[in-house]
Amino acid sequence: MADVIDRLVGIEPGSHLDRIRAHREQSRTHAQQSYLALFAPAPPVFGNFGTADRFAVAAFVPGLHGQADVARFYADALAGQGARAGVADAIAIETRRGAAQGPDGPYGRYPPGPLSAEDASGPSYEVSEAGRAVLGEKLSAALAHAHLLVFHPRDASAAALQSLLDAGWTGTEAVTLSQLVAFLAFQIRVVAGLRALAQRPVTLVD
Repeated sequence: MADVIDRLVGIEPGSHLDRIRAHREQSRTHAQQSYLALFAPAPPVFGNFGTADRFAVAAFVPGLHGQADVARFYADALAGQGARAGVADAIAIETRRGAAQGPDGPYGRYPPGPLSAEDASGPSYEVSEAGRAVLGEKLSAALAHAHLLVFHPRDASAAALQSLLDAGWTGTEAVTLSQLVAFLAFQIRVVAGLRALAQRPVTLVD
């Protein structure tokens, strides 16, 4: 499978950005292997936190970060994963709703102490009733948790985890969901950084 970050950035073999990435070959390899472990596991994941639901969450999270092209990449991939009818459209709608309820984040409260000066309140997010009817309780809970991790990371708590468990998530699945959201945040930042380098090339020193 072609390197996903290269594809998202539009990096051609032998190009300036290709050479930059080659200077960090282990990082490049590990990023791709992380993508494959989450989105193309061997053997494939069916049921529970299946591949289609993983791509559904992945189509949602980049939109919260304001990265429409990355969201589109995962939304296009979702179409080929056998998702239930209406899921792709529901994800697109919920992405717009979720992004509108967190553009100035992150929000949340730290435990009482020196960091409390950085506490910031902000809107919370829940999947709409129409979206819940299409996505189901489990995937709806995943979107709400992903929104929490993106915009309210300080509010991550045992109660937030319990909301996932109450919706049918196992502990292992909840960990995988959090890993997926964290990987997407990393991937988005790498893509943004490489695009910035494309605009302002740097001189490589061997």
